[in-house]
Amino acid sequence: MPRSATHSDTAPKAIGPYSQAIWAGDLLYCSGQTPIDPAVGTLIERDVEAQTHRCFDNLQAVVESAGLTMDDVIKCNVYLTDMANFAAMNRAYATRFSAPFPARTTVAVAGLPLGAAVEIELVAKRPG
Repeated sequence: MPRSATHSDTAPKAIGPYSQAIWAGDLLYCSGQTPIDPAVGTLIERDVEAQTHRCFDNLQAVVESAGLTMDDVIKCNVYLTDMANFAAMNRAYATRFSAPFPARTTVAVAGLPLGAAVEIELVAKRPG
């Protein structure tokens, strides 16, 4: 099956050889988003809660450019550079979805691009 890419001009441009998102049948696989402010192209220098919101703002732009909404998200993977930031990330995360919540995995990593404290990727499914 050939890859079919989608992107949003209101989300940060890819900083490497990857697509913002790829369709595979009815599934949209979104690449990880870090807390880059697309208006200026730099990482926001704030706490993890604010960085988490920025990641979701970026992801939402990509999801919506594909004709979906955040209600269509079925799985999220969250990467934190410090698990001490889990509660702050979780506060922001909880405001972005309603029940039934998407499945989620959260792991600690040694580092993220540009020194981000959090990166989030997701999978959404076309309704129907």
